[in-house]
Amino acid sequence: MLRRTNRRHLRGVKAQGRPTVKGSAAAAVAAVLLTGCGKGPAASAVSDPVAPAAVVTASPSPDGTCPVTDPTAPESPPALVEGTPSNTPEAQRLSQAIGDQGYGAFADVYSTQIVDHPSGRVALCVTDLARGRLLVKAAHAADPGADPARADLYLSTYSHRVLQAAGEKLIGLKAEFPIYTVSGSHGAAVEVTTTAEGAASAEFKARLEKATGGIPVAVTKGDQPTPLLDGPMPAAR
Repeated sequence: MLRRTNRRHLRGVKAQGRPTVKGSAAAAVAAVLLTGCGKGPAASAVSDPVAPAAVVTASPSPDGTCPVTDPTAPESPPALVEGTPSNTPEAQRLSQAIGDQGYGAFADVYSTQIVDHPSGRVALCVTDLARGRLLVKAAHAADPGADPARADLYLSTYSHRVLQAAGEKLIGLKAEFPIYTVSGSHGAAVEVTTTAEGAASAEFKARLEKATGGIPVAVTKGDQPTPLLDGPMPAAR
């Protein structure tokens, strides 16, 4: 049986109600899919790496596309909440507010987000920058304590909703190689893990992309998930 993670885990690596992806951690959503230090509440304070504003720091994605984080790169020291490493409270709060809108009224454009990228800011990836700014404005309206100036907008090719629908077509697909996990990353493709042989097979990749309706599929070698228990749990002694 293919292990499916909790649906909320689609929304980020450290799901605490909504997406929270720490620093260099992958901006990804998990199996089945599919995910700024400014001042003041004005929506115009939202930073846009495509057309940088004065408050924008050096963009990790010069072409304005959704950042692809490097898990091996050093991260900023995490914030401590009651002695436990965590996302910075300011970025976490904005991420929560954005997630509420991104999985609601703005699901047509919301792709993913990376919390503390860099520290204290939220990299928000959307398929339309104008709608993305409205998303952040709506997030601030819903939670006035969430600072919209901490958001940096980037472009993604696909929304989370589109990648989720494509990924679900692959779950249970009968193919020549097993599918271990299905996920989406930075709004560009559906990601699949399989055996080493499957990862090397161009035919397997082509079959998966046919199943998704032409949405790109990145196939990599992964570890077979531990099967879930079927039937009742054994009685405690």
